[in-house]
Amino acid sequence: MFLKKFNNTKLLVALLLAVASGGLTAADITAKLPSRISTVTAGGEPVVLLGDELKTGQAAPAFKVVDNNFKPVALADFKGQTVLLSVVPSIDTGICSLQTKRFNEEVSKLPDSVTLLTISTDLPFAQKRFCEQEQVANMAVLSDAVWRDFGSSYGLLIKDMGLLTRAIIIIDKQGKVVYQQLVPELAQEPDYNAALQALQKVLGS
Repeated sequence: MFLKKFNNTKLLVALLLAVASGGLTAADITAKLPSRISTVTAGGEPVVLLGDELKTGQAAPAFKVVDNNFKPVALADFKGQTVLLSVVPSIDTGICSLQTKRFNEEVSKLPDSVTLLTISTDLPFAQKRFCEQEQVANMAVLSDAVWRDFGSSYGLLIKDMGLLTRAIIIIDKQGKVVYQQLVPELAQEPDYNAALQALQKVLGS
């Protein structure tokens, strides 16, 4: 019975991903992306990232992800807002869980003009389960699993892993990247204070 249910769930996931992605797989989407050795390490080993490197001061690239119900969500949906992106490899790991819960707590201290989003390549089902179990309800947790569009556009996709490298990005209300923090070691938490201070500086400008 369990095996049958598991196989049915796998089939449902495959069908939903196929429909949402228009039949393209993540491998199809990322195959032609440029790669670069980054300053990020995983267990001390350099990580190769896919996509062009994001530059502070540039216009924030458009991206499309999905929410817990596979509904598309785009950066354009938050036009006129200051957006803080908390990027994690997988919410099912301890550090990513801590990072997500920390920013979920910070939301209540911020004005309505700020939107906080967590993005990972976890499936929407896993993200929904996590949010319910950990009571993460103050911000959206979004999935880049379907198109890898966010990771590709922001140069944060780890080659051969299909995961996003840990990062914090702030986009001002004009749509410009004003702050980014690539966490130097994948297994480390970000510098929350530095990111939040940068956010307050943006809000005060």
